[in-house]
Amino acid sequence: MSRLSGFPEFLPAERNVELVVLDHLARVFELHGFGNIETRAVEPLETLLRKGEIDKEVYAVRRLHADESEASELALHFDLTVPFARYVVENAGHLQFPFRRYQIQKVWRGERPQAGRFREFTQADIDIVGDGTLPFHFDVEVARVMAEALAGLPIPGLSLTLQVSNRKVLEGFYLGLGIAEPTAVMQVIDKLDKLPAERIAELLTEQGLTPDQAEACLALAEIVTTDTSFVQRVRDLGVEHPMLDEGLTELEAVVAGCATVEGVTVTADLRIARGLDYYTGTVFETRVAEHPALGSICSGGRYDQLASDGKRTYPGVGLSIGVSRLLSTLTTSGITSSRSVPSAVLVAVNDEDSRPGSDAIAQRLRARGIACEVAPAAQKFGKQIRFAERRGIPFVWFVTEDGDQVKDIRTGEQVSADPDAWTPPETDLRPQVTHKETTA
Repeated sequence: MSRLSGFPEFLPAERNVELVVLDHLARVFELHGFGNIETRAVEPLETLLRKGEIDKEVYAVRRLHADESEASELALHFDLTVPFARYVVENAGHLQFPFRRYQIQKVWRGERPQAGRFREFTQADIDIVGDGTLPFHFDVEVARVMAEALAGLPIPGLSLTLQVSNRKVLEGFYLGLGIAEPTAVMQVIDKLDKLPAERIAELLTEQGLTPDQAEACLALAEIVTTDTSFVQRVRDLGVEHPMLDEGLTELEAVVAGCATVEGVTVTADLRIARGLDYYTGTVFETRVAEHPALGSICSGGRYDQLASDGKRTYPGVGLSIGVSRLLSTLTTSGITSSRSVPSAVLVAVNDEDSRPGSDAIAQRLRARGIACEVAPAAQKFGKQIRFAERRGIPFVWFVTEDGDQVKDIRTGEQVSADPDAWTPPETDLRPQVTHKETTA
């Protein structure tokens, strides 16, 4: 039977990597006071189709034996933002605002499967939502939270850059140049990753910009800094507009607010303008230096119209990590876990008559939070040790006439041990993320 393209299934060791990453993200989000929610898998088809650019990728849901004339009314959600907006409106009377939530769930999107892109994948989102208003300082907070989450990802050899921009900077700059349709310019500038600057300049002039205006737009897009020096570089371009001033102040606050976060590079990148249909201020994208072709693995921003019930508006700011997108590439490039099972200990069995004793040892270890399993067969100890090796289990427990002993099969060290007192090193209690070993 052939595999279903676009629906990834990890092997146990790879799934352990995913679990470690998801546990890390949840822990960071909860440390910052974000509560967890889970929304239903389906939404009204009409709600999802309001996002016109995604129409062809929505999976509709209908009963197998539905009448052919019966229209599909439900569809699988393609992201977590649309269902979250609906959730906020429906539950506003029961929520405390500003409402802080994190959500880790599967989403479905009917696009052509390719490297890093799937039809079923996991996203991890955080958002802070206000009732009527949402102070700007939450933009800074969300950026810091995600920077900490990315910096602490338990994956070796990962170089991440969180790119921050602000739509007000771009739109204000273009308005200051006398450009009547700044959104159209943003759409062209957004193609700089795919087209050379010369071609971008041609496209801008085709839209009616003068050569000087096109040159100024490209000069703005070239500004990338790891500190707040971008403010003066923008000022040096000689463009003035109140919206530009507001955007520079906001972007400066976000970059400065992330300055103390170590382990991830935060840059002001004035090409970023994503989500042209609903982002209104701060915008984010995240790149992996080792995998440039992967594109952005974490993005989001400020949306002043996240949700509305016609009477009240709920502005928000948030970020979303494409967990499956990131991990599929990393596992392909050799990232794995130290073992395929959670067990830290294999309790050996001397013979089948003594199995109850080995079971009792295992239970005493489990009672202390040490994951373990009992050998499946009372084979020679050498075979039981090899069984543990194949599963990546670092310790084997022996019940001998002279008392219990535990062996670290990686080093060969064997010591006496008490199941009510012995504890393995912290790094051995749970599987660790590592690089797959290769042989010459």
